[in-house]
Amino acid sequence: MQKKFKIEVDCANCAAKMEEAAKKVPGVSDVAISFMSQKMIVEAEESDFDQIMPKILRACKKIEPDCEIYL
Repeated sequence: MQKKFKIEVDCANCAAKMEEAAKKVPGVSDVAISFMSQKMIVEAEESDFDQIMPKILRACKKIEPDCEIYL
């Protein structure tokens, strides 16, 4: 299942790095982050989103500490 989230990211390079880090989170099938639209699409099992999203946020904050994902 895919879910869309609004995200605040400062540059396209950071968005690409965050996307790669989020893809490494266990349970995530795919992630796409668009710097231009400030959106993130996460693909995973619907029942796993509650456990996955905090891990994705932590992975993204390691790259850009002031990023926000609006759940």
